[in-house]
Amino acid sequence: MAAQQKESGRGSPVPGRCAYFLERKKRFCKMIPAPGRRFCGEHGQQEVYFVQDINAGVKDVAEIPEKQVPISSLSKEELDNLIIKLKKASNGLELRLKEQILSHQALQEALNDPKNGESAFKHLKQQASILGNMEKLHLLGPGRCFVEFGAGRGKLSHWVDVALQNVENVQFLLVERATTRFKVDGKHKRRDSVFERLQVDIQHLCLNKVPILEEKKLPVVGIGKHLCGAATDLALRCLAESYTTCCDGENEEPAPKRSRNHKTELASNNSADNESNKGDCKPVAGIVIALCCHHKCDWTHYVGREFFKSVGLGPVEFNYFQRMSSWATCGMRETTTKASTSEDPTNDTEEHEQAFSKTESGSDTLQGILTVEERKEIGWLCKLLIDHGRIEYLQQQGYKAALQYYTEFAVSLENVLLTAVPSPSLIPESTT
Repeated sequence: MAAQQKESGRGSPVPGRCAYFLERKKRFCKMIPAPGRRFCGEHGQQEVYFVQDINAGVKDVAEIPEKQVPISSLSKEELDNLIIKLKKASNGLELRLKEQILSHQALQEALNDPKNGESAFKHLKQQASILGNMEKLHLLGPGRCFVEFGAGRGKLSHWVDVALQNVENVQFLLVERATTRFKVDGKHKRRDSVFERLQVDIQHLCLNKVPILEEKKLPVVGIGKHLCGAATDLALRCLAESYTTCCDGENEEPAPKRSRNHKTELASNNSADNESNKGDCKPVAGIVIALCCHHKCDWTHYVGREFFKSVGLGPVEFNYFQRMSSWATCGMRETTTKASTSEDPTNDTEEHEQAFSKTESGSDTLQGILTVEERKEIGWLCKLLIDHGRIEYLQQQGYKAALQYYTEFAVSLENVLLTAVPSPSLIPESTT
């Protein structure tokens, strides 16, 4: 029996335990489900929109390094070679991001309220800028379904709702895998606001099967404030691949990889199929995500793998670069976290700006090799390279995508916003 289980790679769940298989840990979940149920609370919502690993990406076992070597264990020569590869791959990229620090009138009253402390004020400034950028892209309007990934308490959706006070036919889906306290869902004042929470990991979310989307067929706007690490890649694939594929009437499998010269072919195919799909397709109208925690990215889920390969990089370099990305803010996170501590129990850690240990950042061992400024520059290049892979992915999927600073560094150490809207070049031109 043991040999058969080993051969199958999964075996059977322990009796009385959750029957959900954790792919990353190569074992079944150990939580105890409710009587009469096969799955625990976290993995139980599978009857409608749960499709296991639909947004996970294709896992190539041959590409995954068996063991990650600590950066602190690298020799100076090995570290220098990594930095050379990083700078070579970054050559030609736009190193100066545009500042797009905006605001929105929906938050003006809250921004001017002296009762809000420093930390709350910083959150409000970021939310105001995100809404300002959404408005600039014409994404705030009627007939939309706003999907907030990593929603937490749902504050970003709350402010979008406030901004759309006089707008009809608006829905909100708040995606969060964890149980959340101090939710702001009860503060929504509009009677016609439709808010629904989906307690599911983005990795397994098939938007096309969410009943409210099936029924209303509204264009989707994907949003997120500090969507942590790999969650950003899962959300992008959820929107740009699996949801779009399902909307085109195909099965729930993710769309096939597209080559870098695929744009022309995609445009012509879209032109030919546009009329037949126009009635059924529920398009993604836009994506606006504040990025965060690149050190928690994962090669398996990363959407920019093709870009990395195109510049001569692979999973080994990626695993180093995602850890080195923490150098961009290392040494400032602890100070920022302490300074922003509030007595407000609802002031959760959405910023994800927890301090790194010296072992993780390698700061002690690198003091004789790299200066603090050099580490910051290298960390920033790592973040930029990872984000550029995401931009290229979205471009290949038919979007006009961009990175911009949406708030000051003093407000948030994670101050880059990714935006994407359908590319005009892929919209068929009128023949009249």
